[in-house]
Amino acid sequence: MCYWKQWRKTRTNVRNLLALETGKRQAILTALSSKGYWHLARILATQTAMSNEWLKSQGLISVRDLRMKAHGYA
Repeated sequence: MCYWKQWRKTRTNVRNLLALETGKRQAILTALSSKGYWHLARILATQTAMSNEWLKSQGLISVRDLRMKAHGYA
């Protein structure tokens, strides 16, 4: 959701989704949607483009991994 909000403009959304190897049609339809940021964060196009591996490569840490480590599972 934060990345989607940070990109702000429709053209930027399409360009970034295409750079993340989302299909052209899905990228355009998702960027043109009038739904809110949280709703768009749950759409298949953004879920597949911004996978957990991609988010990790961006320097973000997983709350799930931190919780697992805190409880001794990892």
